[in-house]
Amino acid sequence: MAKKKSGGGGGANWMDTYGDMVTLLLCFFVLLYSMSTISEDKWKALVQSFNPMATLTTTDPNGKGGSYSDPDVGDQFPGLVDPSDLEAQQADIEELLTEMAAALEQMAADEGLASAISVELTGGKIYVKFSDTVFFGGNSADLKPEAKEVLLKVCAVLDAGKSAIEEIRIQGHTAQASNTTPNEAHGDRELASDRAMEVVVFIQENSTIHPARLISEGYGQWRPIDDNQGEEGKAPNRRVEMIISGVDLENNSELSEALSKFISLDGGEP
Repeated sequence: MAKKKSGGGGGANWMDTYGDMVTLLLCFFVLLYSMSTISEDKWKALVQSFNPMATLTTTDPNGKGGSYSDPDVGDQFPGLVDPSDLEAQQADIEELLTEMAAALEQMAADEGLASAISVELTGGKIYVKFSDTVFFGGNSADLKPEAKEVLLKVCAVLDAGKSAIEEIRIQGHTAQASNTTPNEAHGDRELASDRAMEVVVFIQENSTIHPARLISEGYGQWRPIDDNQGEEGKAPNRRVEMIISGVDLENNSELSEALSKFISLDGGEP
């Protein structure tokens, strides 16, 4: 009687394959773990390989280990403080706004422009009106040399009080040239917008206020403060207005929130 052949001696060979699979899985997870921590130097090298002209600006919305992209945010900006200090901080902001308004009034008086520059503080905002004769010639958006001297002094006041500033709006206005017919729409809006833009750009280039806090608006002839009848009724309407809004800590704006998280890589194409 012939012997039955055994089924083979490799009954446990499946464990070799299983062990190989477990080893591969372990290597895979070790690889994932190693990738979860990125070397700062390697990251900088990667970024600069795409843009050799780029310079890395380290930012941290919590202010730990990095600087803020907006110098007005963080320790220098009272909008991000311990909630227990809100009342005292808000009082400091209001006091600083009062000092800024007084400094702007004094500047206008020192320059002999008290009749052409008006300053009013109300509702946590400073309203400054500049007649067009201070800044611009007729139908022109080019800043006069004397206007630049005035704006440099305005910038100094803004820098001194920037920790209390939420945003600055520059609004351009024109007068209706005809007593009966509205101005041509495109030219009217363009002149007003260009005037506001010129003032904003000058402030951006000559102050430390973060550009995200600067806004230009052109209203043309459509928000007059006089009746546009005759030169006396037109002159007050030709103006540039600056509205400086103070920080409201209890209702901190989306702007401050966005700026605190802003991360930038400078040096590339816009």
